[in-house]
Amino acid sequence: MPHHLDARRLLCPMPVIRVQNRVADLPPGETLEVVCTDPGVLNDIPAWCRINGHTVLDTQQQQGEITLLIEVGAKD
Repeated sequence: MPHHLDARRLLCPMPVIRVQNRVADLPPGETLEVVCTDPGVLNDIPAWCRINGHTVLDTQQQQGEITLLIEVGAKD
């Protein structure tokens, strides 16, 4: 069961910052479902994940909302 983060109505860079703060509290292997409305997250969050060792498992867009499912990677 994934953890959830509501980042709707937030504009860049706030969705990425919220994801970063939430992921810091999760152990490796956990999943985080993030719901956003800023289309910039389609580039920003996957780029942040690649840099920080996390994986975007799924991305969906529906009725102006973007949902990303992130798997937390190992901590450095």
